[in-house]
Amino acid sequence: MKVEVGQDRKFLFILAGNGPYENRGCEAIIRGTVEILRHYFNDPHFVAVSNYTSCSQLKRQKLSETDPAIIHKKMVKHLKRFEFDWFLWTLARFLYPSGKRHIIKRYILYQEMLPYLKKAAAVLSVGGDNYSLDYGIPLRFTELDEVVLAKRKPMVIWGASVGPFDRIPEYERYMIEHLKRVTAIFARESATIEYLAAHGIIKQVYRVADPAFLLKATRPSWEKFNLDIPEGAIGINLSPLMAKYAADGNLQKWVEQCTKIIRQVSEKTRRPLFLIYHVTIPESDDYEFLKTVLAAVGKPNGEEIRLIPPGLNASELKWVIGKMSAFAGARTHATIAAISSLVPTLSFAYSIKAKGINRDIFGHEDYCLGPHQLKPEIVAERIEELIQNSGGIKKKIESVLPKIQNLAMDAGRYLKETLLFISYH
Repeated sequence: MKVEVGQDRKFLFILAGNGPYENRGCEAIIRGTVEILRHYFNDPHFVAVSNYTSCSQLKRQKLSETDPAIIHKKMVKHLKRFEFDWFLWTLARFLYPSGKRHIIKRYILYQEMLPYLKKAAAVLSVGGDNYSLDYGIPLRFTELDEVVLAKRKPMVIWGASVGPFDRIPEYERYMIEHLKRVTAIFARESATIEYLAAHGIIKQVYRVADPAFLLKATRPSWEKFNLDIPEGAIGINLSPLMAKYAADGNLQKWVEQCTKIIRQVSEKTRRPLFLIYHVTIPESDDYEFLKTVLAAVGKPNGEEIRLIPPGLNASELKWVIGKMSAFAGARTHATIAAISSLVPTLSFAYSIKAKGINRDIFGHEDYCLGPHQLKPEIVAERIEELIQNSGGIKKKIESVLPKIQNLAMDAGRYLKETLLFISYH
């Protein structure tokens, strides 16, 4: 049953902090979130306030949007020298003390969101793993929280993994206090729940699951995807991002390592392999990376190795991944696409999120390899294990998946209850 707060009220939600759809995981999060909110609220509409590296990227995002209820805006304004906002910020630096300057800068940087904030029912920070040290200090996200909280609007960290921050103890102390001030944290896996609880953050934390578990698969048109996928094919997703964790940041070394992994998997399994991208943003492009790896691999043992053609969206890639007999992936949402399609899945993990998700699905981390384990022999052996135990693994996923998808959907109920509580106090 749809629950409506205020009868015929149409809700506006700001979905903030995500990346462009060129990261198919970011698209999957948005699609899943929209489905959840439509289930619980009357005719909601959305402003996706996301991070873009260029105006052309934002333009592509707007053109690729298929849902008329979603409009796209830039999350953080880049100050250009000599434009009005640059002069305003320069003047503020001279006229105001540091605390006041900081507030002014926040409102300059987040100005595209501000016109919508007054009417918004809540701001959902939807990036997935933004509140971590995986990509550096998450300043733009904590600043976003401050802007929203200053306007007395509900600020919810939505379907996310959080932490750990223990590599920087002083910053961890700051983050723990900051997280206590947000309206709610909807944690997508158990490792985050445990980390927050260990630091005394319990009462505003809700156990959910990643909204991408609700993404529907869509068969691509023949014009976009004209490959036959033979029975028994194996899908592999490798990303340039993993070079940071598995090869000390040396991309060429990581290419060589991935080349050896692909060859070893091909030799060990003797099955067709499909290299599957999931992120194609310019600064971290799986497709271009896999194209380089494929050129270096050649055709070991004459086995077929194919690279999935570019241009498929998140739903279409999920359909492709769902046709695999086994899947191994570095991108978290590529592995979520596989698991939610009942495909035996091996995760290449560099953070808390993959470990937590594997623990929640399988009850262990046997199908989750850390960066130091990404050796050709280990990967090939683990994929062979997936194939040999395929029937049992599928049954395990099938038994757990409805619960995980219900947890994802529960986020809408928790949000509705949170907004009702706020409205009565």
